[in-house]
Amino acid sequence: MIFRRAIVSEISNNAGAVFSVLFFIVFTQVLVHLLGDASNGKVDPKDLVSIVALETLTNIPLILVLTVFIAVLIALSRAFRDSEMVVWFAAGQSLFTWVRPVLRFTLPVAAVIAMLAFFVSPWAERLIAEARTRFQHRDDVSKVTPGQFIESAGSNRVFFVENLDPEGGRVQSVFAAQRRGDRESVIVASSGVMETHADGARFLVLRNGRRYEGDAGVPKYRVLEFDRYAIRLDAQPEAPLTNAQTRTIPTRLLLTDFTPRNQGELLSRIALPVVGVVLALLAIPLAYVNPRVGRSANLIAATLLALIYLNSVQIMQAWVDRERMRFWIAVWLAHGVAASLAAILFVRRVYSPRMLWSALRRGSGGE
Repeated sequence: MIFRRAIVSEISNNAGAVFSVLFFIVFTQVLVHLLGDASNGKVDPKDLVSIVALETLTNIPLILVLTVFIAVLIALSRAFRDSEMVVWFAAGQSLFTWVRPVLRFTLPVAAVIAMLAFFVSPWAERLIAEARTRFQHRDDVSKVTPGQFIESAGSNRVFFVENLDPEGGRVQSVFAAQRRGDRESVIVASSGVMETHADGARFLVLRNGRRYEGDAGVPKYRVLEFDRYAIRLDAQPEAPLTNAQTRTIPTRLLLTDFTPRNQGELLSRIALPVVGVVLALLAIPLAYVNPRVGRSANLIAATLLALIYLNSVQIMQAWVDRERMRFWIAVWLAHGVAASLAAILFVRRVYSPRMLWSALRRGSGGE
């Protein structure tokens, strides 16, 4: 029918604009956050571009959920506001007629959300965790960014180099501060080079520098000048990434190892496509604009309900993690309540309270 094609076309156009805005916002937040991590030595600057792309990819399922909800809400709110709905209602259409075109748009998007949530996001999370772990297991000097102070993994050293040649392992204008108990030492050198011994131990060999050594709170320091000084670099041993982070675990492993934490993660993955469909259906009755209340009242109510719904899903996940609720109850409870609310709103919008009361009275009188 004409109105179905029209509503699907309008929702699709709105979805494109909404997705672009939400994607830009999320991408900017991820970029700013990871730039801060890179400047603090938590992320390898060389991996920054790939991690930004992967982090953004993990957020796309939620972006699509919000996109569907907002696109449907905007399209139908405009139809109510411009009295277009009045025309369709006068032509014999009811609010229930809009369910089919909305689902026609929503279900393919929900399938994409499910694919991303079940397969793509865990893969991306695992690559991110591997990159972060690989960088954290490097030795202290390998993490140094020229011109920035970097704290060692043991939090007992601070390094600063002005120039760094990663390929040759050479550094220039080196500053290193170390504290062991009350004993403090500061080392400055004009240059240095990283060396690996036969036993695998790595050293930073400094040349032409000074070492200042003393006790904390005591104004006396001993100054030593050196031509060559070696600092052993404490690198954490390389270890394979474990599945401690449940977001990195493939979905098939969540199903085979049904621990409470894995159940909570599986619950969140199942919830995303379901939330997308339920929110799209909720948006249909919530799009009703009452001119007496104001044009933005329905948008405020819809936003609050969506936030409550999304937060309740997260609460269910936390309860399953802590074994306060069974998985088989949590998997449908929040969605069942939201779907029931959508059904109530549909009935309330289609049938006035007087019509419902008359129907109930006729039904009771017939008995």
